[in-house]
Amino acid sequence: MTAPRPAEPPSEDLSRLAELHGVAISYSPSPDRTVAASAAALTLTLAALGVDASTPGAVRAALAARERELGARLLPPTVVGWGTSPPAALAALPEGSRLRIETEQGETRASAEQLPPGVHRLTATVPDGRTATAHLVIAPARLPSPTGRSYGLLVQLYSLLSRRSWGMGDLGDLAELAGWAGRSLGAGFVQVNPLHAAVPGAPTDPSPYRPSSRRFPDPVHLRIEDVPECAYVGDRERLRALLERSGRLREAVLDKGALIDRDAVWELKREALELLCEVPLGPGRRAAYCDFLAEQGQALEDHATWCALAEVHGSDWHRWPTGLRDPRSAETARARNGLMDRVDFWSRLAWLTDSQLTAAQRAGREAGMPVGIVHDLAVGVHPGGADAWAQQEYFAAGMSVGAPPDAFNARGQDWGLPPWRPDRLAESGYAPFRELLRALFRYAGALRIDHVMGLFRLWWVPLGHPPTEGTYVRYDAEAMLAVLVLEASRAGALVIGEDLGTVEPGVREALRERGVLGTSVLWFERDWEGDGRPLPPDRWRADCLATATTHDLPSTAARLTGEHVELRDSLGLLTRPLQQERAEAAADTAEWLALLTELNLLHGTGGTDTSSEEAEIQAVHRFLLRTPARMVGVWLPDGVGDRRPQNLPGTWDQYPNWRLPIADAQGRPVTLEDLAASPRLHALIEVLRQPAGASGG
Repeated sequence: MTAPRPAEPPSEDLSRLAELHGVAISYSPSPDRTVAASAAALTLTLAALGVDASTPGAVRAALAARERELGARLLPPTVVGWGTSPPAALAALPEGSRLRIETEQGETRASAEQLPPGVHRLTATVPDGRTATAHLVIAPARLPSPTGRSYGLLVQLYSLLSRRSWGMGDLGDLAELAGWAGRSLGAGFVQVNPLHAAVPGAPTDPSPYRPSSRRFPDPVHLRIEDVPECAYVGDRERLRALLERSGRLREAVLDKGALIDRDAVWELKREALELLCEVPLGPGRRAAYCDFLAEQGQALEDHATWCALAEVHGSDWHRWPTGLRDPRSAETARARNGLMDRVDFWSRLAWLTDSQLTAAQRAGREAGMPVGIVHDLAVGVHPGGADAWAQQEYFAAGMSVGAPPDAFNARGQDWGLPPWRPDRLAESGYAPFRELLRALFRYAGALRIDHVMGLFRLWWVPLGHPPTEGTYVRYDAEAMLAVLVLEASRAGALVIGEDLGTVEPGVREALRERGVLGTSVLWFERDWEGDGRPLPPDRWRADCLATATTHDLPSTAARLTGEHVELRDSLGLLTRPLQQERAEAAADTAEWLALLTELNLLHGTGGTDTSSEEAEIQAVHRFLLRTPARMVGVWLPDGVGDRRPQNLPGTWDQYPNWRLPIADAQGRPVTLEDLAASPRLHALIEVLRQPAGASGG
């Protein structure tokens, strides 16, 4: 067999052209190594940006055109200003230039001084008569830091079943959890997984990180009985039968070892919602619904239209009749009119879900939580889903987001999510990003941004190619951050960036400068630039959410007992001999336990056994309190000794990702009511309620 030919290196002109369009010509998987992007990677990425680089002649023509364009450009498509200072980009205009600024508040100004926050329209006229227009984003210089320190609970909502759930956790459970945690535990927040609308299918992809839409939530999370129209359903017998079936679903998960079956839950809820939507809305409810329709406008109409069309033609719009693949076509308009009852049904469901999300946030704040619900923004959307259909002009065709090869994954990663085009975002004044954030901040006290590094750059992988043949594409991080800070400040919300793993130099500093908190997970916090040992608590950063684990990592109990290694071995996921993996995991845990002992944080749980698992989990959280972190998160399954991760990266059907209820140390499912009465959970929370100075001896 002949060895594969090495990738062809790009020409100097192709490299120059790529750089002028924000396409990286190399990347560094480690500080001492640089890998060049191939000519094919650059050519395909440029094509996705609308640039023909297929031949040397095309490259030369495109390069000349780009250099002329940039040379003649007076302003970038979007200009950013922070606070009350004039935007830095305006300093590059010739002396004597005149400005006309139409603010979103309706004013017209001739100066960029003391502008109000918002997205304005800027026109600049230079002395030779040339003019340029741009979007002008004015954002507060920095988001306020959290007031004092708070601790809270981290939970995957579907896994939190109560005795009222229809087979998976719902928004009624979330409101109950927030009210109880705020009042009885003194918690400041509850963080949940993305609640975005999923792509319907058989089976539905259970991952909350590959949704159909990030702009609208999924009605599978609705608490049916909390919808006011439920009390007035005419066919009571049918509704009663649905309630009985939902009880059997719940019992199967809680009492019979069944996995959470999202599709079965949705089948029941959808049938119930059809009944509820037959009930006429009262005058006040009708007015509220009409206000919601008007406020959401085109975005909701597009989303509901996609949902209605998907019922007829399937959930991948690429396979629809040609005319329906364009959301603005005459064929789509005719189809929408013919399906208006279904469009209204899906619009109604979006309103009901929005209402219950708002109620959950209100429950948390009324219970004394300074933050309330922390929602999670996935990094992208499914290529066949509603957002990718409705906003086609903003997505890069033929590309997928992923990660380059590194020390942990030599093959790289392909996440199957189409990336936004940075050029189209800038030309629109980041309208899709603004609308997305505004939708989420309606009911969020804080927003977690998954893979927050994506505000700066994303690894683009050409479809049909391995991730090794991708390259980075850069975004205007200043503009993305300005929009994020602007919308968060308007909502009075915090922002938490998930910045775990390898992070480009300068990213964490830029986020911190704008008041975006980071994420610090105990097992990853080591002195990587020194001796590699666990990082002492006083050396942790303050501007972060500090936790012991996440949904993608082993529970704390599993890590302490080494059961996470045994699980990966049983699934054939280990890349080294089992004994070596066991020894390395045990050594890692021993180092942390030694530090906890040295700091006098490892106490007993009522007896003399200071090495018990429960005592060690409490010690881990005492350690988190010793750090200056402004927010401390408790993975809710850790409160009852759950061993199982909610998601095991690198698996698909080998492991029940996203389908497990919270369980105790013996694997028995634990309800919300059980959690509220759990002595083990209350003992852990008492650790967090103590002043940080009382956490040692």
